[in-house]
Amino acid sequence: MIENLAENLADLKKEFVSVYDGDSQIQEIIPVSKSELFPIPPEDLELLHRFATENPMYYNSYEKVIGRTACTVYEGDINKYWLNSIQHGSSHAPFSPTWIMSAYVGSLLAEDLGYDELIDIGSGDGRIAFCGKILGMDSYSMEIDDLLVDLQKSMCSLLDFNPLCSDASAFDYGSLNLKRPIFFIGGLAQMGGVSLASGVLEKISLISDLWNNSGWVFAGTYSQKYAADPKDEAGWGTLIEKNNLRTVKTISLPTAWTFHESDDTPYIFTRCD
Repeated sequence: MIENLAENLADLKKEFVSVYDGDSQIQEIIPVSKSELFPIPPEDLELLHRFATENPMYYNSYEKVIGRTACTVYEGDINKYWLNSIQHGSSHAPFSPTWIMSAYVGSLLAEDLGYDELIDIGSGDGRIAFCGKILGMDSYSMEIDDLLVDLQKSMCSLLDFNPLCSDASAFDYGSLNLKRPIFFIGGLAQMGGVSLASGVLEKISLISDLWNNSGWVFAGTYSQKYAADPKDEAGWGTLIEKNNLRTVKTISLPTAWTFHESDDTPYIFTRCD
């Protein structure tokens, strides 16, 4: 069901790209209601829409039928957040969001794989942690940029997804009392993601019980703009092998940075082997 949902979202994105005539910096869509293609509980959809409507980075929305699906189109501008996110000395990647619907599908797979907690590292506006919270997981959103953390805190009236303003490579993860967590790593491997992931992996590896029960999700790319990894895995193969991780599932989902690309972003779900 989750794989079908991901495929339907990818197809919907292609339809949207072919008909979109706006000029906003970022744009995305969320189905208006539950349907055969998107069998999402209405209460979950309502929260996804509220996250978008109350998020200050979106300045416009309108309804449009895309293919067979009635959607709300959200248009936004992330310039000030992007600029602020690159000023930190230990920042590994500038802010660029996945789609809200993609965050939901990715969180749905994390829940289906049996994880109890979701930790979104380099979380931007916290949408992945927010979606994990919708699905009943204990969520934590970790972001080094104070402007983005302030944005996250303003959204916690909807659901408290525990925004943390911290350098993820220096954080004390033992303080969270995690049991079976899955870590989403923000940023492509070739744009600082490897450095970010390596720092967090090292911290978790020192907590043996936690390490053995943890899952890891990496956002990859097949774009020829970036150097390929000799071990593949959309840029993450070397890091995955080095840390004795095993790939469990890969799903491709739309993101802001792949809107004009034919290939969506592969999210590689791994676990400690």
